[in-house]
Amino acid sequence: MNQSGVLFRITTFGESHGGGVGVVIDGCPPGLLLVEADIQPDLDRRRPGQSRLTTQRQEADQCRILSGTFEGRTLGTPIAVLVENADARGRDYEPFKELFRPSHADFTYEAKYGIRNWKGGGRASARETIGRVAAGAVARKILTTSLGIDIVAWVDQIGDICAAVDPETVSQEEVESSLVRCPDTRTSPGMVDAVDQARMDGDSLGGIIGVVARNVPPGLGEPVFGKLDGDLAQAYMSLPAAKGFEIGSGFSGVTTRGSTHNDPFRLQDGQIRTTTNHSGGIQGGISNGESIRARIAFKPTATILKPMPTVSRTGEETTLNARGRHDPCVLPRAVVICEAAMALTLVDHYLRHRGQTGREPQNFPLQQR
Repeated sequence: MNQSGVLFRITTFGESHGGGVGVVIDGCPPGLLLVEADIQPDLDRRRPGQSRLTTQRQEADQCRILSGTFEGRTLGTPIAVLVENADARGRDYEPFKELFRPSHADFTYEAKYGIRNWKGGGRASARETIGRVAAGAVARKILTTSLGIDIVAWVDQIGDICAAVDPETVSQEEVESSLVRCPDTRTSPGMVDAVDQARMDGDSLGGIIGVVARNVPPGLGEPVFGKLDGDLAQAYMSLPAAKGFEIGSGFSGVTTRGSTHNDPFRLQDGQIRTTTNHSGGIQGGISNGESIRARIAFKPTATILKPMPTVSRTGEETTLNARGRHDPCVLPRAVVICEAAMALTLVDHYLRHRGQTGREPQNFPLQQR
């Protein structure tokens, strides 16, 4: 499957070392102001070569809108966005085109299809996420202009170094001020040092990204199939290197009792709110008006500059000595990708809500006595 979404539907295309990558967006409402400058800032946050902590592949990742707009506004027709590959070096992968890289998709792709693009991993490369980020920028603009939704992601943990971040107050400016995109000034320097050391050792690190969507109205989602948290889980677990997802209290909630884990209701300014947010803004698969909070675990980058045992396509046990340009830690560049996944899921449910109910989402109308 290369498609995702129901009403706001995206199809990503392209390979890591092919001619280019991109996305086709179907279902974007007409009349939205949209030009390349609305998309480019998020692509800039995702692109390689940003610092010594990322892959040194040099790509400007300049996007072009090929269709779906006229005089700076969307037409309601498919929007195609293309980013051409400029610094692909397929020759770096020649020495191990017959070898299966450990913890990559090489073996599983070939087991499924009988053929694979061995240059940089093809569709399994994180370069595929350019299409998601471009579409996420469009989704974010719809959510911001229509509902005032604010989405921020940050690096919450690298290795065993954990940050302390308040999801209700963290800003994108604070996140971007850190080399590793961790807004906690006490732990960010240690994370930088840890990634630097892993890079110098020819090794890699994993970690956790936190993401919050604020000002989400109640009522988005479905009670059974199509639960909002279920669709978020699918969006995040389809990201390269993602190995875990939790909403609200997540796995830590199992250590509590219902009496402390429940989110009691209260009235605030005439609206129903909760005193805590262990549910992460979603109850019964539907948003409840609180901030949606999620965390996503990413494994250490699979390609490392250390010899690793492997097997060849012809069944010979051997050693793989990897080459190429790779991130020692995917977390800093994955922040904007996690924001895009949240935006894409929310905008799809927003449009589904309008189509099903015939109205905009709104706060719960209290019954008059």
